[in-house]
Amino acid sequence: MATFNPRAILRGDDPGAWSAPIPIAYDQRDVLLYAVGIGLDDLRFTFEGHPQFAVFPSFAIRWGSFGLQIDRTAVPSSPGPLMIDAERCIEQLAPLPVPPGIGGDKATTVQVRSRLLAVHPRGKGGAFTEFETEVLDAAGTVCMRITTGLFQRGVAALGDIAPFEGAGTSRSVKTDVPQRPADVTVSTRIAENQAALYRLSGDYNPLHIDPAAATFGGFPAPILHGLCTYGHIAQLLVGAVCGGDPAKYRALRGRFSAPVYPGDMLQVQGWREGDGRLTIEARVVGGVAGDRVVFNNAFLEHR
Repeated sequence: MATFNPRAILRGDDPGAWSAPIPIAYDQRDVLLYAVGIGLDDLRFTFEGHPQFAVFPSFAIRWGSFGLQIDRTAVPSSPGPLMIDAERCIEQLAPLPVPPGIGGDKATTVQVRSRLLAVHPRGKGGAFTEFETEVLDAAGTVCMRITTGLFQRGVAALGDIAPFEGAGTSRSVKTDVPQRPADVTVSTRIAENQAALYRLSGDYNPLHIDPAAATFGGFPAPILHGLCTYGHIAQLLVGAVCGGDPAKYRALRGRFSAPVYPGDMLQVQGWREGDGRLTIEARVVGGVAGDRVVFNNAFLEHR
């Protein structure tokens, strides 16, 4: 059995120390590839020549926990097929800078720092690990604040994490869906090659492409990246609620409750809860694993 001891690196309920910032460079090609990787067809995000060309806010999602070095004797790592995205929140405080062109000499550089928030047991033989990340532009302005929750389903084998005492304060929240018809409903079919396309943005976990890795992870077929599901939900909501204007996006938080498979029909519903806030739930209608809720305990905040 794998042994976790997060209290060796977290003091009570306090988060860990911030990592030293690390530079991350990206160019227009990275921005464009991410946009099509989450199913966008709005030229504001898919054509660098558009007068309102912008970086879609969830582009920063892949930098969650970047820069952080963790004592792996206290919190062991899990291989890709046993590590799945559990929760995410991306808060936009300022737009990400737009790179001037394609190629290393035309890239934009941001600084990214992270800290460990909490590690707690989750289910039988699993662990829930949370991080906070900030993305800063060249002026030192925090553009994005990201909360990342990862479900470690084992270390060497599924469910092999021994019971342990958790540490840190979880950012996970419970959000109930109102018992009335949704105010917003949008849907899209996930392309059969969507996972193959999304992985080109840097998430090469074999769980999303290799049938053998999916079987090892306990799934009948390769699943869509949770972060790709998040990106689809974000872009559908920005289109439906914000008129496609990324500046109106403030935050999207939620929990990945079931996997999405390429080819599935994804439906997102929202309930208005006052000025600038929607309670959100996303589900799959039909598909490989049948009807199911795939993203819940969720909300969108917008301007």
